[in-house]
Amino acid sequence: MTHSDVEMSPSLLIMIAGAKGAIGTTVALAAAELQTEGAAAILSGLTTAEKFADLGDPRRIVVAGWDRAVESLAERIRLHGVLPESAWKDHLPAVDRCDIRPAPAEGAPLADQVDVIRHDIQAFMNRWPNAKPVLVNLLPAACDSEQAQRMETLEDLLRMEGPLLPDLGYTVAALLSGVPIVNFSPNTVELPVICREADQRGIPLAGRDGKTGQTYLKVVLASAFKARSLCVDGWYSLNILGNADGRNLMDPERACGKLNNKTRLLDDILGYQVGEGYDSASHIVRIDYYPPRGDAKEAWDVIDFKGVFGMPMSLRLNLQGRDSILAAPMAIDLARWAAALKKAAIGGPVPELGFFFKKPVGADPAVTFQDQLTALDRLESKIGSYQPQGKAPIR
Repeated sequence: MTHSDVEMSPSLLIMIAGAKGAIGTTVALAAAELQTEGAAAILSGLTTAEKFADLGDPRRIVVAGWDRAVESLAERIRLHGVLPESAWKDHLPAVDRCDIRPAPAEGAPLADQVDVIRHDIQAFMNRWPNAKPVLVNLLPAACDSEQAQRMETLEDLLRMEGPLLPDLGYTVAALLSGVPIVNFSPNTVELPVICREADQRGIPLAGRDGKTGQTYLKVVLASAFKARSLCVDGWYSLNILGNADGRNLMDPERACGKLNNKTRLLDDILGYQVGEGYDSASHIVRIDYYPPRGDAKEAWDVIDFKGVFGMPMSLRLNLQGRDSILAAPMAIDLARWAAALKKAAIGGPVPELGFFFKKPVGADPAVTFQDQLTALDRLESKIGSYQPQGKAPIR
């Protein structure tokens, strides 16, 4: 299989909002690597590599999308420094063939943004007509709009003026184009009107805020504490990272959504407010921009808990992860889940995909680690049992 083979006949079209960011460029490199003899190194990191056979070869992925950056995709890969040059230099011809278009003008009316993006989506789908399209939102944290939450119809939303999440243009355009949506960002694009429209139109909507490193382990550990009836008395989490995401999150207004997503899930899992007996919160989450770390994010957790007789104990956890290396395979997995859901005619918000997110959308998402894995298994069975209308089951 060659790059040209995949361009001629991809099975999955991943359209990325924020395609030249650290995660987006890593997804593009992973897609390029999948088309080489080194494919096993990527496939081994995908949880869906052996799932959804009717989606086609998981190596046949093509990446397109949008970004405000003017540099080439190859130059952005160099600037982000996620991988050493030896890992990406041979893939530059492939990644530079990715169709990455300018993002709509910042501050343009939402209706105008949607028109531009819908035109681009149609162009991508015309270029790769046999590929299953999915929109993956990788835009950075931004400030929410309370006014948008109150809109009753898409028409009302499209008439809005003033500052809006840049993500909304992509979300609405995907809905109107019949394309599944994965919201990996911490931004609240799952407005009530968006969720209703996704449900009515049969468009899968997965999100919010990809759970890649520290929060993933927090869910695992909190679930374990709950299973043993150990009382969590306090939890201090510190994140330091030096990439563009870290710089962006130094703005308190932009960071508030992500911090809320990282904080609230602990109480949801445990069933009580951590440190409720104190005069101030004892579940604290900090994100600090620290340039020397680059994309190699580091997380520290101090966990205080109590056993019988109220005896105090503690746990220290230090994660030295790589932000985009953890996130990119999740974005690909989620795109495959979304495509499979669309093929199985399952639309609307998908709470069963809460395993992947800090703040899952949809009704009554599972919160503990065990329950999230069970929910994924049920969803896979639901997809597998789908039979197109008018066709008999294959035996």
